[in-house]
Amino acid sequence: MPRARFLVLSLALPLVAILSCKSGSSPTAPSIEATTFASSLGVDLSASTRTSTGLYYRDLIMGTGATAASGHSLSVHYTGWLANGTQFDTNVAPATPLTLTLGIGQVIAGWDQGLAGMKVGGRRQLIIPPSLGYGSTPNGTIPANSILVFSVDLISSQ
Repeated sequence: MPRARFLVLSLALPLVAILSCKSGSSPTAPSIEATTFASSLGVDLSASTRTSTGLYYRDLIMGTGATAASGHSLSVHYTGWLANGTQFDTNVAPATPLTLTLGIGQVIAGWDQGLAGMKVGGRRQLIIPPSLGYGSTPNGTIPANSILVFSVDLISSQ
């Protein structure tokens, strides 16, 4: 009997240790609604549209040109920030616009969802939850489980 108890404990303890490490290794993703955004970002959730996936978007400038849709080739200028106001990326003019095909996974899901329906000439603010960004994986200067805020200008949609 003591040998059987030892065998059970020797198998169970490593499993408990592994499960404990796994559950503590990745912090819980924050919710957009509970986040305090840097005032410089101009985030106004009450003036934004929330999608069923948790993405928020708001047209800062309403475009008048062609409408972006899945499968379209888009050219955009953008700037991205963390919720605390730290800028992590930009390609604003006069830089060459980023070209992408919408809806095929070339960009994070928050962009594929958040740029659809935007009109050329417009500027849209996207507030992207971690699940539609980089999730629990850090990416360069973007920490794991980051809420991302983008300002995107749509230059063309074909």
